[in-house]
Amino acid sequence: MGLTLAATLVAPGVATAGAVDLFYERTVMTVADSRCGLFEGPVGAALAAGQAQARGAVLRAGTDRATLKAVEARARQKASVTPCDSEDLNIAATRVRQAFDGYAQMGRMTYPGDHAPWLADRASGEAARWRLQQQVSFGWNRMVFGLAGRDGANALMAVASFPDGQAPYAARLVLRDASVTLGPYLDNRGEALGRLPLARRLPPTGAQTAFSAEARSYAGRDLLPKDLKSGWAFRFPAKAAAAVAALDPREAVAVEFLFADGQGDSVRRAYVEVGDFAAGRAFLQVASR
Repeated sequence: MGLTLAATLVAPGVATAGAVDLFYERTVMTVADSRCGLFEGPVGAALAAGQAQARGAVLRAGTDRATLKAVEARARQKASVTPCDSEDLNIAATRVRQAFDGYAQMGRMTYPGDHAPWLADRASGEAARWRLQQQVSFGWNRMVFGLAGRDGANALMAVASFPDGQAPYAARLVLRDASVTLGPYLDNRGEALGRLPLARRLPPTGAQTAFSAEARSYAGRDLLPKDLKSGWAFRFPAKAAAAVAALDPREAVAVEFLFADGQGDSVRRAYVEVGDFAAGRAFLQVASR
């Protein structure tokens, strides 16, 4: 680990070019921080968020997961054999502090996506608000999906409005089952992945898993978009957020709203781009460390 590493860690942003190198370098420093206690909490958390963003950039650039795992293993090995008092490590740590100290002070971040961005807000305050959100339109309906709550509380939620006045009695989050698949299912059929519809970023039914919402209520004004007057809020279990964060950023998940009618149940489905959900979730942790 020489001065090249120290020099390339200075920018918290991620460009596609050199994404593998950046992921390697941020992984080295994240693991070294765990071993050696290099950074104060906010800077360490900001570095972890930057590592998650770099991981997403690597996958979106088309790097296969086997290569990604090999790069991560090599970075962990490098960090494990580098002495904590190494001059090169201390130089790199100084550069990281300089780069990520300002990043740790940021209250908001936008993570662009192919279809929709993730908006992160870790500003302090007691009022409930969206901490990480993506807004979705499906048919005439609208949904906000992400992490919400008061300061330090980030529940995975979906808040949806249905202009025809129908009320869903339940909701479920559908995503790829990582226990029975080796990686993402991207039905691109020769198309550029950036233009691939979200519906074709979910695997077939047999490779899916689902989390049922554990709570349902009228949506409060604090979580509704300003131009909407009413909606329904559903809260999903904490393990669902971890499952979404573990997905490939090119994938999609779906929120299915269940309605009862005279002929049986009907379903309205909204798709969410995974994108940099993991990076945004890590960014929120900067405020709690």
